[in-house]
Amino acid sequence: MNITEVKIKLNDSKDDKLLAFCSITLDDEFVVRDIKIIDGANGPFVAMPSRKLMDRCSRCMCKNVMQAKFCNECGQRLNEGRAPQDEQGRVRLHADIAHPINARCREAMEARILAGYREELEKSKQEGYVPRSLYDPDDVDMDQARPRRGLAVRTRAPGRDRDPARRRFGNGILP
Repeated sequence: MNITEVKIKLNDSKDDKLLAFCSITLDDEFVVRDIKIIDGANGPFVAMPSRKLMDRCSRCMCKNVMQAKFCNECGQRLNEGRAPQDEQGRVRLHADIAHPINARCREAMEARILAGYREELEKSKQEGYVPRSLYDPDDVDMDQARPRRGLAVRTRAPGRDRDPARRRFGNGILP
């Protein structure tokens, strides 16, 4: 695996542990976005893109994040100990979307990303520095991104009368 490009977007906030966002291109063919560079106790480290773990309410089956104490939909109290735990017994609140399979790959990615971060930090100190965008329009092949034809677009809800003078309570509910 060859990391052919590293793009870094520095975080403007100085009070935040999030130092930067990153996207990498592998072998000029595959992009991984939303990689975070975080200020840790032992210096900056790389956090792979992740999503919050969710579970369903037993009453209404609505999805809720693991930190929630009550259901977002029906308000039922959720079980406290429902979050999965890792091997050390720590609660897992996030799951990686993309991540290296082995330590060698992780170390290589981390070294390349942190080197790119340090380079971007140096560039940011120069006069006239313009932050780089992680999402370039060149990333999308416009020939492949054509809109689908034949989709109807509804401009207003059916049965709704826009004229307030003609509107009555319950009008349009029943046929």
